[in-house]
Amino acid sequence: MVVNSSFQLRVLNFLTVIPKGKVVTYGQIAKAIGYPGAARAVGNVLHRNPDGSKYPCYKVVNSKGELSGHFAFGGIMIQQEKLEADGIKVVNSRVNLDEYQFHPVL
Repeated sequence: MVVNSSFQLRVLNFLTVIPKGKVVTYGQIAKAIGYPGAARAVGNVLHRNPDGSKYPCYKVVNSKGELSGHFAFGGIMIQQEKLEADGIKVVNSRVNLDEYQFHPVL
């Protein structure tokens, strides 16, 4: 995917500020970049992530803390492995948002 829109670039750049050991939701990203209500569009950008090592989309979960069944780089088990490597506990394919959610200052 060639990053060719301001929206795509904002989504991808937001991923780079999520600290190790923290996750965000699709809706959080949408709101943080100025597009509240565009969580699905955020997911579309993440699904076509051009560089998983530069843009860590594995740190994004849904509003319930559930892992993505359509994780772009290998599926739900790879996402879980990456989160656990960051020190995030995953139980039944879900992350405890009270414990691990990143709340950036907007």
